[in-house]
Amino acid sequence: MAIDLTIEDGVALISLNRAPANAYDMGMLKELIDAVQRVRDDPAIRLAVIRSALPKFFCAGADISTLQGAARAGFANFLTVAHESVDMITRTPKLFIAAISGHCIGGGLEIALACDFRFASEGKYRLGLGEVNLGLSPGMGGTQRLPRLIAKSRALHLMVTGETLPPQEALQAGIVDRVFPGESFRNEVMERARKLAAGPSMAQGYIKLSVNLGLEAGLSEGLAIERAHQNQLFASEDVAEGLKAFLEKRPARFAGR
Repeated sequence: MAIDLTIEDGVALISLNRAPANAYDMGMLKELIDAVQRVRDDPAIRLAVIRSALPKFFCAGADISTLQGAARAGFANFLTVAHESVDMITRTPKLFIAAISGHCIGGGLEIALACDFRFASEGKYRLGLGEVNLGLSPGMGGTQRLPRLIAKSRALHLMVTGETLPPQEALQAGIVDRVFPGESFRNEVMERARKLAAGPSMAQGYIKLSVNLGLEAGLSEGLAIERAHQNQLFASEDVAEGLKAFLEKRPARFAGR
């Protein structure tokens, strides 16, 4: 198995584990899809963290050795599956955190960009989209997600030059949200993951979908999406509990349903 999934306190830990660099092939992409589907379907899972089981790499992108000499039809299918894997992350109504503590290059960064939050460890590693160095463009959503996250000209510069950044510069650019000391990185990530998982995860998920789907639509369509999600939430057990807790002046105990 190239991907392991365990659950701690309602948090799914999706660990990339394909030595030596977590470079993905078709099999690993399908395992990622299966893991995201498990997160989507399992009511015991309230949030997911994607991390690496390897010490030096989060993910180095596609396994180039499996692509060399590939037929166009095979490569097109590979791209389709790659897109499906990250699109599932963005369209799953649960939060995903990318926990980055090693080189995060090409498709590796594109997996992280599909997540809702990117937390990075201090360290001597790089983040970037280097596909141009192979004569290719980012092909796992990078050309679309990076310019939606940071300034267009900055995103374009990083993609056309293949420049990579250390964690602190990635933080300054807005690519990652937080950088934590290496020795406390796992604890810092899990503390924040557990706190979010203990909250109204159903509302969090629908907020995520309203934002992601709304950004792909016009304002009126986005508002319609927001209304639809709000109506679904109003019928949930969590809203009943939230309103009751508010009136009783006590902390709410959200169940995620």
